[in-house]
Amino acid sequence: MSLFDKTADELQRLIKAGELSFADVTQEAFDRIRELDPEVAAFLQLNEEQATARAKELEQTPASERGPLFGMPIGVKDNIVTEGIETTASSRILEGFIPIYDATVVRKLKDAGMVITGKLNMDEFAMGSSNENSYYKKTKNPWNLQTVPGGSSGGSAAAVAAGEVPFALGSDTGGSIRQPAAFCGVVGMKPTYGRVSRFGLIAFASSLDQIGPVTRTVEDNAKLLQVISGHDDMDSTSADVPVPDFAAALTGDIKGLRIGVPKEYLGEGVSEGARQAVLDALRVLEEKGATWEEISMPHSKYALSTYYLLSSSEASSNLARFDGIRYGYRTNQAENLLDFYMNTRAEGFGDEVKRRIMLGTYALSSGYYDAYYKKAQKTRTLIKQDFDQAFEKFDVIIGPTTPTPSFNIGEKIDDPLTMYANDILTIPVNLAGIPAISVPCGFDNGLPLGLQIIGRPFDEETIYRTAHVFEQATDFHKQKPGLWEVAAK
Repeated sequence: MSLFDKTADELQRLIKAGELSFADVTQEAFDRIRELDPEVAAFLQLNEEQATARAKELEQTPASERGPLFGMPIGVKDNIVTEGIETTASSRILEGFIPIYDATVVRKLKDAGMVITGKLNMDEFAMGSSNENSYYKKTKNPWNLQTVPGGSSGGSAAAVAAGEVPFALGSDTGGSIRQPAAFCGVVGMKPTYGRVSRFGLIAFASSLDQIGPVTRTVEDNAKLLQVISGHDDMDSTSADVPVPDFAAALTGDIKGLRIGVPKEYLGEGVSEGARQAVLDALRVLEEKGATWEEISMPHSKYALSTYYLLSSSEASSNLARFDGIRYGYRTNQAENLLDFYMNTRAEGFGDEVKRRIMLGTYALSSGYYDAYYKKAQKTRTLIKQDFDQAFEKFDVIIGPTTPTPSFNIGEKIDDPLTMYANDILTIPVNLAGIPAISVPCGFDNGLPLGLQIIGRPFDEETIYRTAHVFEQATDFHKQKPGLWEVAAK
C-alpha cells in the first residue's frame, strides 16, 4: 500500500498524530518516481535535493500555521516557469533554459507549503493530444503502457495516475487538462479563464490558456484550486473576483440540480462505451435528486475549426520571440543573421509546432485575415452564446470528456486531423472561457473514461459539488492501474 492511496486530509491527520512526517511523504514520491518513471516517463526534471531539504524545513512550522496542503508533494507541467529548475515546454528551442523567477502559481504553491518534486512532460508548447510531440520523451499511460496518456498535460495526469505524486499542475488550452485526466482516470479541472494567474505560463494561445489542478479525488482538486486561484497584478487577464471556499461547496446535496445534455456531445464520433458511461452517470445523478434533459448546442460543430484558426494565430505571434538570441537552443549552422534565425527555428521547433505557426501566420496574413481569423472570432461568439442560453435554464452541462478512451502510441501521430478530433468535446469550453472538470466515470476495454461537467463562469463550486456527489456514489476513482500496486509492494 502506498501513502498516496490516502487523500490530503488523511495524510495530514497522520502527520498531526506524529505517525508520519513531511519528509516521509516527500520520500514516498521520489521512491515511487524511481520505481515507476523509467516506464511511465512522466518527469523531465527532478528537484529531489531541494524538495528533501524543503520537507525537513517544513517540520519547524507550527501546526497552527499549516494549511490543508502543507507539506504535500506536487509536480509542475514544464510550461510553467520555476526558479532555478530547467523549464523547456518540452521543446528543443528552450533546452537549458533556467528561469530566474517563479510563475505566480508556483509562488502560491510554495507559500502554501507544498513541495515541488519536479517538472512534468508535455506536448511541445502544449500542442498535442497524446504527449508524442515532446522533444524529450514519450509519456505512457499507466493503465496500459502501449497507449498514450493524452495531452498536452499527459505527464501531469500520468504522474498522478501512477501515484508518483498526489498533486500536479497542468494547463488547458483546448482540453489539455481534461483529456489526459479522462485517459488516465484522474480528476482534472480547467478553471474559468481569469480565475488563475497566467503569469509565468509559457504562452501558446493567450486568450485560451489556463492553469489548473490534476488530482485523484475531487476534494483534493478543490483544495489545490483554492491555493492557486486569485487576482494577480502581474496578469492583466486575471479576474478581480472573490475566491470562494471550493471544498466547502462539497455538501453532498444536488437536489434540484438541473442538467443539460447536448445531443451533439453524444452523437457521431462518440464511442458506444463513452455514450453509455455518460447515460449511466446521469442515472446516478438522478438518483441523488438532479434532473436532466437533452439540449442542442448548434454551433459546437464549428468549434474545432474555430479553435485551430484562433489558437494557431495566437501561437504564431507568441512563438515569434524564440529566436535563439537571448536563451535556449541556437544553431551553429549560419553564415548571416537571417540564416541564424531561420536555422535556429527550423532546428529548434518540432513538426507540429511548425505546422501551427504556418497555419496561424497564413490566417493572419494580408488578404486572409477577414476570411479566416475575423470569421473565427465571430464564430467563437456564437459558440459562447450557445452556452449563455443553456445556462439560463440549466446549472451544469454534462457529456463525455473525450469521444473514445486512450489509443495506441503511434496510432494517430501521422494523421493530425484525426488527432485534433480528440479535443472536439473539450474545445468549446475554452472558446467560451468557462470552467469544466473531468472525473472518472467508467472503463472501455480496461481503459478509463471521463465525465465532463461544465459550469457557468466563476461557478466552479457547482461543478465540484456535482462531481463530488457522483464520485462518492461510484468507485471509479478508487480503481488504480496495475503498476500502482506493483510499486507499493
